[in-house]
Amino acid sequence: MTLDHLKTWIGTHEEVTDTLCAAPLAGLAACLDHDTPPWAVGTVPPLGHWLYFLPRALHRDIAADGHPHRGGFLPPVPLPRRMWAGGDLSFPQPLHVGDTVRRISRIKDVSHKSGRSGPMVFVAVEHEVHSETGIVLREIHDIVYRQPAQPGDAPPPPVAPPMPARWQRAITPDAVLLFRYSALTFNGHRIHYDRDYCRQREGYPGLIVHGPLTATLLADLFLRHNPGARVTGFRFRAKRPLFDTHPFSLCGAPIVGGAALWALDHSGAVAMSAELKAA
Repeated sequence: MTLDHLKTWIGTHEEVTDTLCAAPLAGLAACLDHDTPPWAVGTVPPLGHWLYFLPRALHRDIAADGHPHRGGFLPPVPLPRRMWAGGDLSFPQPLHVGDTVRRISRIKDVSHKSGRSGPMVFVAVEHEVHSETGIVLREIHDIVYRQPAQPGDAPPPPVAPPMPARWQRAITPDAVLLFRYSALTFNGHRIHYDRDYCRQREGYPGLIVHGPLTATLLADLFLRHNPGARVTGFRFRAKRPLFDTHPFSLCGAPIVGGAALWALDHSGAVAMSAELKAA
């Protein structure tokens, strides 16, 4: 399958409607270990929209990796490993619990790159979420597809923290945390719960911490130190995977207009970096 063929998906769009009910947010608060959540009462916290607009593929349409079979809205990239590479989000207005909202999604770009581990295909998906009052969220979601892990593959080069941390929180990921977040997001991808699949089929040492979960934990770190703050933007980039085999650290520091945030793996290398904007 050629890149030119995959590029024919550019411009493909879909629309989904959902109601921002409270139950998923109660589950998220439990996953994040909150007795009282630090986000404004009656609102969806930053990145909490990932608990809505969930895919509903029939079980017979699920592939061996736990995702729906390729094709349809997303292009059928033939590389087997699929991961979140990052995202860029803005929140022009708060998302309110109880609102019925409409998400319009479009394939923005399909591109090819060669990395240290071989060929990669990046798919950029653009989302807009509308309520009765107008656009409440804009998002560019970057997905990367890679070839299977090969013996002797070098890990990504380590990235040092951008600055001294003012805020820190230690996280010990385990199968229960990963399962609960998978359940909240209706994510069947086996890399988050099937250890044998991770090791034998995809060459990972353990279960992978969801990229969206790490991003959510970073946004939550900011809110723990700035309860009730109005977050207006969030940009993040995955640098290296996190596994349930080791604890990791959430770090952050205030900057003009918001905060710099990052997650460190057990070796002290940056696994995810983020920049948050606040009003």
